[in-house]
Amino acid sequence: MNKDIVLVIMAAGMGSRFGGLKQIEGVGPNNEFIIDYSIYDAIQAGFTKIIFIIKKEMYETFIDTIGKRVEGHIPVEYIFQEMSKLPEDCPILNREKPLGTAQAIYCCKDKVKDPFAIINADDFYGRDAYIQAASYLRNIDIQSNNYAMIAYHIINTLTENGAVKRGVCNVKNGYLTDLIESSVIKENEKIIASPLNGAPPFTIQKEQSVSMNMLLFTPTIFTFIHNNFKDFFEENKEKMDKAEYLIPDLLQKLLKKKLVTTKVIETTSSWYGITYKEDLEIVKRAINNMTKKGIYPQDLWKK
Repeated sequence: MNKDIVLVIMAAGMGSRFGGLKQIEGVGPNNEFIIDYSIYDAIQAGFTKIIFIIKKEMYETFIDTIGKRVEGHIPVEYIFQEMSKLPEDCPILNREKPLGTAQAIYCCKDKVKDPFAIINADDFYGRDAYIQAASYLRNIDIQSNNYAMIAYHIINTLTENGAVKRGVCNVKNGYLTDLIESSVIKENEKIIASPLNGAPPFTIQKEQSVSMNMLLFTPTIFTFIHNNFKDFFEENKEKMDKAEYLIPDLLQKLLKKKLVTTKVIETTSSWYGITYKEDLEIVKRAINNMTKKGIYPQDLWKK
């Protein structure tokens, strides 16, 4: 019997550098969005449900565009990332910006009862990534704290238009030991990673494994997120207008405490995304080439 596996798409963020809602930029031959290709690949790989995490004010836009295209192909639910969705003992926050990816995932705790993958709405991950993710999730114990991540070679995730944020992975015996959130850029044939925590920059090789936030969890992650809220608020009490509760930061903390393991699963896929406005045409060309090769149909959602 096939296990249900869920794809959680984090789409509540605004693309400030791109200049708008990059989640709904048309990149395909029929104005399909990057999300459309993510969902198509997920269906091909065997995912059984899609959950969008969005802002409440984006709901009508999503229903009128993405929703009506994909709902006939796979069950879809919408979760709103709201400040009210916090543990009861947390302080009430008055801020517009979402609280971060860990809180976004926490908003799903009452809806997600199966193993699941998380992705960013504005990243194109490639078919192989979903096949690898689905294979892992189908075989994981639902009560397990053994998580996983889909890792890319850094050279397959760069843009010629500027620096990108990547999680540089230290791996031992196939498992993640350290995740260094960094700003990465290619300069003069060298790839330089500058850790976001202020540590000195370092050079990495083109085959270096990096995280693109395609993380694979069981529902046990919700308990860890819940239990760490208190520490997050305490550590950031002087800057709660800007602080973000991020899933890579939490995962790093859990790894250091040896509360979880995270298997590193390499993918052959190349990443595409719209980090900068100039990236849009690059993504369009890549999708067009894959369509010409028959990887994707000309009309993605033709009945």
